[in-house]
Amino acid sequence: MSAWTNRFLSALTAVLFAGAATCADKDAKPPAKPVDRPALNLRVTGPFTHDNLTLFLIHGDDQFTGRKLLTLDEALEQKKVVVHETKDVNKLAIENVSDVEVFVQAGDIVKGGQQDRILAFDMIVPAKSGKLPIDSFCVESGRWEKRDGSSPEKFDSAKSQAGNKDLKLACRLARSQRGVWDNVAKAQMKLSDNVKADVKSAQSATSLQLSLENKKVLEAVAAYEKALKGALDGKNDVIGIAIAVNGKMNSADVYASHDLFLKLWPKVLNACAIEAVTELQPDKKLEPATLDAAKAFLADAEKGKRSDKDVNARLAEVTQESEKILLFETVDREQKNACLRRSYLAR
Repeated sequence: MSAWTNRFLSALTAVLFAGAATCADKDAKPPAKPVDRPALNLRVTGPFTHDNLTLFLIHGDDQFTGRKLLTLDEALEQKKVVVHETKDVNKLAIENVSDVEVFVQAGDIVKGGQQDRILAFDMIVPAKSGKLPIDSFCVESGRWEKRDGSSPEKFDSAKSQAGNKDLKLACRLARSQRGVWDNVAKAQMKLSDNVKADVKSAQSATSLQLSLENKKVLEAVAAYEKALKGALDGKNDVIGIAIAVNGKMNSADVYASHDLFLKLWPKVLNACAIEAVTELQPDKKLEPATLDAAKAFLADAEKGKRSDKDVNARLAEVTQESEKILLFETVDREQKNACLRRSYLAR
């Protein structure tokens, strides 16, 4: 190739890259405007402990009043929402066909389609919404076809939340499909060790959801649920919980109202129990976390470096990130910037 040809190709490449950069800058979304959120006055009580799992109750005032929201699993059961397969691993479509808004949580696992998915953001799906995009990650890497008993075109249920903290971090912080797959495999291995049975389903060995439906896993999780489900009895101002696993603070979730939290309580408790079974260390004697540790965990999360991101025209996600703790807040602009959900994760 001649020197002239080399110079020509180099110049052409530079022009193409410059054009691509200009297009990228033109298409780039402007940064989200900082969101002012109402102050939350939270009170923490507890502990409530079973084996290696400790719960702390988070009390506070409702930020949503007179609002009715369906949870995703309620809406799917009542056929008021459809989660459509798009054949794009990281993007699904959700459609609310009812007159009631639907609340979707980051970490919800939808079962069916071409592969089971985990949803990446909190979202409110408006009434009669039409099809809206929703980000997702695959939690079943070995299937891309119809599974017996389910539709390849849509998702049938959303009974489970991701319980594993490292899986949540891969989904919400790293936003890595490889990280999600790696943490699904780790969770399956740990669950198999701790329930003394292979939790991988013969129907689809890579499906996290089918592993969570394994008989031995269900039995182990049920023991935690039975011991801790009464923690809310007689308390009408609880809007969230914080948990410690193996004596260390693990995570917390706070919701916009007591009614919303109460709807989600069985699912939240189930996810906490799954994390405890996954991380069980039967040969170690561990001291439960203290109430002071839970209070410090929530307070320290407020000190992280802040960034704001638009989820859509209505919702913003405010992230506060420190060396040890992450705090994700989903803010609803239509409700005077009320926090729909706060999610705390230890790193």
